[in-house]
Amino acid sequence: MAEFEGMPSPARYWSALAIWLALTMAVLDGAIANVALPTIARELSAAPAYAVWVVNGYQLAIVISLLPLAALGEEIGYRRIFLGGIIAFTAASGACALAHSLPMLIFMRVIQGLGAAGIMSVNGALLRFTYPPNMLGRGVGLNALVVSAAAALGPTVASGVLALGPWEWLFAINVPIGVATFLLGRKSLPSSPREGSFDLISTCLNVLTFGLGFTGIDALTRGGDAWFGSVELVLATLSGAALVWRSNAQARPLAPIDLLKNKLFAMSVVTSVASFSAQMLAFVSLPFYLQGVLHRTQVETGLLMTPWPVAAGVAAFIAGLLADKFSSAILSACGLTIFGFGLLAMGFLPRATTAFAIAGLMAVCGLGFGFFQSPNNRTMLSAAPLLRSGAAGGMLATARLTGQTIGATIAAITFRLAAHAELVALVVAALFAFAAALASLSRLRYESPAKMVERPPVPDAP
Repeated sequence: MAEFEGMPSPARYWSALAIWLALTMAVLDGAIANVALPTIARELSAAPAYAVWVVNGYQLAIVISLLPLAALGEEIGYRRIFLGGIIAFTAASGACALAHSLPMLIFMRVIQGLGAAGIMSVNGALLRFTYPPNMLGRGVGLNALVVSAAAALGPTVASGVLALGPWEWLFAINVPIGVATFLLGRKSLPSSPREGSFDLISTCLNVLTFGLGFTGIDALTRGGDAWFGSVELVLATLSGAALVWRSNAQARPLAPIDLLKNKLFAMSVVTSVASFSAQMLAFVSLPFYLQGVLHRTQVETGLLMTPWPVAAGVAAFIAGLLADKFSSAILSACGLTIFGFGLLAMGFLPRATTAFAIAGLMAVCGLGFGFFQSPNNRTMLSAAPLLRSGAAGGMLATARLTGQTIGATIAAITFRLAAHAELVALVVAALFAFAAALASLSRLRYESPAKMVERPPVPDAP
């Protein structure tokens, strides 16, 4: 039996690099497809209502497969799931570049989404086996910095590629990067102990819950068949209830009910869902606010929003370092409070405000959001037993996507029903941020005073 201490350097750096490269591909591909969607629709002679499934198919595949792949990682090893995700993502990227019809492109985007889910579902667990416990916050912060940088660069990369060549290049560039990442990951990623068994029935219930929930919300918010969307949501609720009932009777359930019984973990999930709801509410409403209320052009809107992800990445890295020594509950709450006040200030800007003031407030919002993210993610990962790191990482990603879905849904409802919808959406986003700050502070009673992470013995992996 060897005591778990993470990987020694320089092996730790190579493992982290493989994780960063794979995450960059997955995040970039989500961002660049949005920018390229009008071009793809035009060249494939597709209506926008159908072309949007180039984006939706990718997101839906990720949503339905995060928890099953995390559970499978506990049985066969996180390294295998991660490398399999890279293979699927890279192969599907090449197929997307060769697709000459919309149905084929959507199908390959679904496969690409499954590959991205393989990467996202276990990257947190791999971080926990890459870094020693007293450096986990640093690892989480660096991950957040990489993701923020990829999100910030996504629109710029997409615009640059489209200026030089056809849309197919957006997917083709993933192939050499994916091959290099796979080779690096195969040599450098850590092994992990394997325990548990894959539950097919829970997997089907999970797919029904998140799949029907996603498509039902999409139908209701995008002006689809309201009756059909409502039926889907009812069936999703019933499937979710069945999944929870089944999970309650299992020692290592696919839906991590066992982890949610841990108050520290549960409140970290609540903090994450509320925070990402606020983020998505803001991201959906801000372009309308900047263009419709503050009368900025489309190009100016893109430039003025860039300071947010840049500041978030820098703040996440700094907060990750601090989270290894100080209370994550307090660090996250401080960040979320700044985030909330930044959103309120943004909503009540004078109409003749300067670009400098707008960019400054964007940076304040990003700084607050980034300062919450790393400490909260560190707590979610470290609060779970080591052998349930996959479930914790899967839940971390699921909480993020759930929050973003809630935020997008509330934004759509607000724009349909409310006067001055942009302002209302920003105020509601601020309220979500303040609620998340309170949820974060509630964890103080459960945190260890010494900020020490349990380090149980781990058998050498085969």
